[in-house]
Amino acid sequence: MNPTVHFKLLHPAAKAPVYATPGAAAADLHAVLDEPLTLEPGGRAMVPTGIAIQLPGAQWVALVCARSGLAVKHGLTLSNGIGVIDSDYRGEIKVGLVNLGHAAYTLQPGERLAQLMVMPVAQAAFVQAETLDETDRGAGGFGSTGR
Repeated sequence: MNPTVHFKLLHPAAKAPVYATPGAAAADLHAVLDEPLTLEPGGRAMVPTGIAIQLPGAQWVALVCARSGLAVKHGLTLSNGIGVIDSDYRGEIKVGLVNLGHAAYTLQPGERLAQLMVMPVAQAAFVQAETLDETDRGAGGFGSTGR
């Protein structure tokens, strides 16, 4: 079940999504910048990747995920937690970044800034109900199942 994803390079400096290793679950996305971009602590930016994709149908989604090294070492992560690229979107993929760290971080042109994961998706049928099945957890919320 390996889908074919067509992509278009929208900028001369754009790079194709590439899996870094044979076992990688997501392909690297690269920053298309004319010059380095410094994100101060708390700063946000929308960074272009210079690519657009075509997923093989509505049963697929592309998810933009943070790079763990940038997040853990520098506090640089996605401003929206995770990016959802719907199957019918044909525009440029841009990555919203936020610096949650304590020091400025300078993103270089061409630097790997996020990962693109292609996953199957199910479009659910939502049916309104008067009652829902009971479970042991019930309405227990955050932390209700313990540590």
